[in-house]
Amino acid sequence: MADTGETTAMDGTSGSQGQGQGSPKKESPAGPGLSPSQRKLVLLMTHLNIAMYSTCFWIQQGALPYLTKKLGVDPVVYGYLQTTFAVVQLCGGPLFGRFGDLFGTRSALVLAFSAAAMSYGILGMADGMLLLFLSRLPSFLMHSMQGAQMVVTDISDESSRADALGKLGLSYGIGMIVGPFLGGQVTKYFSEQHSAYLAMAGSLVSIVLVILFIPANTKSGKKESSKEDSSPPSVFDVKAIAKLLTIPVAAYLLLVRTIVGTPLGIFQSMFSVIAMDRFNIGPEENGYLMSYIGMANMVMMGLGVGILTKRYNEGLLLKWAIYMFTFGYLLLAGANVTWHIYVTVVPLTIGGTIMNTVISSTLTKVVPPDSTGTMLGLSMASNSIIRTMSPTVGGLMLGYAGYPSFGILGFVVNTLLSVYMLFSQTHARVVAAVEKQNAKKES
Repeated sequence: MADTGETTAMDGTSGSQGQGQGSPKKESPAGPGLSPSQRKLVLLMTHLNIAMYSTCFWIQQGALPYLTKKLGVDPVVYGYLQTTFAVVQLCGGPLFGRFGDLFGTRSALVLAFSAAAMSYGILGMADGMLLLFLSRLPSFLMHSMQGAQMVVTDISDESSRADALGKLGLSYGIGMIVGPFLGGQVTKYFSEQHSAYLAMAGSLVSIVLVILFIPANTKSGKKESSKEDSSPPSVFDVKAIAKLLTIPVAAYLLLVRTIVGTPLGIFQSMFSVIAMDRFNIGPEENGYLMSYIGMANMVMMGLGVGILTKRYNEGLLLKWAIYMFTFGYLLLAGANVTWHIYVTVVPLTIGGTIMNTVISSTLTKVVPPDSTGTMLGLSMASNSIIRTMSPTVGGLMLGYAGYPSFGILGFVVNTLLSVYMLFSQTHARVVAAVEKQNAKKES
């Protein structure tokens, strides 16, 4: 989700100049020769599919902790279940991105939604631990958001990419509002398994929409044909994937995302348990809370990101995101009633939205156009790394240090990172390199 390297999209002046610059800016979003009306249709269907994906994901995500509890799964095993999901996604993200780079985004999205339908279907059939764990395995390919980011990256110009990627979050936020509410109601009046089957049905609808409306390939055709003339590239080319990590700006941004995301991932991994045990939140109220978080995310993604990225540079926005995280974690450490959580999620949502969008956008600019999907996969993999260890660490923290430790950890980590960014020459060099690259592309 996001990156810090687009000065053209941050500064009002340079942003407008970039859009008016003749041929260089028109090459980037050319895609496979899409007309303006076709481009709009592709964007519309991409946003619709992400809203569907988010709705289905949050329907089953809201039902999962209650289903595991109903099946007698204790918090430790629930943590293992979450870790399994994270490990599988970690392995699949970069390979999924490379698959999309080589074979087109339509194929990648069909694969992602098929995996989602399979995962939710197995979850619906779950009557014990075996099927619960098996339901996590298809998430190896369940990267619909990454696939949508690949589409938007391919058909948007660099000066507006951060805003375009941010608006995907608007559609995702719609699903975060609708999904938990639907999941809560279906679980209340039917069962947790019915919620999983509803999510599966929605994913099947998305497969049809992708086949009908998304082009087979959204990248420029020139580079693809040249690759076909030489020896065929492989999805499993680890060297090609790892080579992207040697780009200094990319490596720095991925490291920042991992550091900032670790406290948040640890808290999120235990949030359902905390909501049930500390705040006594049931399935229906949990649905309302998740819908509220989705609404905050949607407003920020749809309105805030576009305004901010046109006015301010990536380095400054990244610092602001860290400051918002620091404040949010301070509030989290002292939260002891339900309405405190509603207040706390606002700064955490703002910080996360800014950071993810800015970082994701910048990462797609510092790599060749035919590697943007792989780079987005590596970016997603950083989140998966966090989710791999988060449930175990979160369970230990909750058991031995108590709920306030989550806020304290986040506050300390983000305070230290804020100080580092203020005085670090490395951070200054990365920001300068990104600005120089953007200025060069404009000229």
